[in-house]
Amino acid sequence: MSFDAKTTGNAPEIEMQFAVKTVEHLEAYEKLLGAIPPSRMKLTPMDDEIHSRFLEIFPEYKFDEALRILDEDKMKTAAGKERWRSFIMPYEGRLTDYNFGTLVRRNADEPYGEDNCILVTRVQFFGIEIARNRAGLNDKVYNAAQAAKAKSS
Repeated sequence: MSFDAKTTGNAPEIEMQFAVKTVEHLEAYEKLLGAIPPSRMKLTPMDDEIHSRFLEIFPEYKFDEALRILDEDKMKTAAGKERWRSFIMPYEGRLTDYNFGTLVRRNADEPYGEDNCILVTRVQFFGIEIARNRAGLNDKVYNAAQAAKAKSS
């Protein structure tokens, strides 16, 4: 029996497993953001490589505003998809789950929320979040979590 991706439907149990894994990753990163100063956070053994390659392919993200609030429409244009593909593919076989769907916050100043998530690949998430951490853009979320902890103590 041959498999045709164009005519095969999605299996609900696989979609549910995907959603669960995606939410688990989101929750784990959200906890990290509130517990560790972002400038000291290491997300992968390849952070330096991912960061330099990310800024090489996407020099516009050297500027805080482009990195602070992601332009999803620009990311998903034909040209944007091609640039992202050139960033992503070298990590195939080198980074676990490099192309697994992951949620990234659209606006770095805000916590995860229904209106503040974009579905990206895991390596896109790493590129964006490593750059945000190094630029100090995740400090606001960290500081808010620390203030909430202090207030509840």
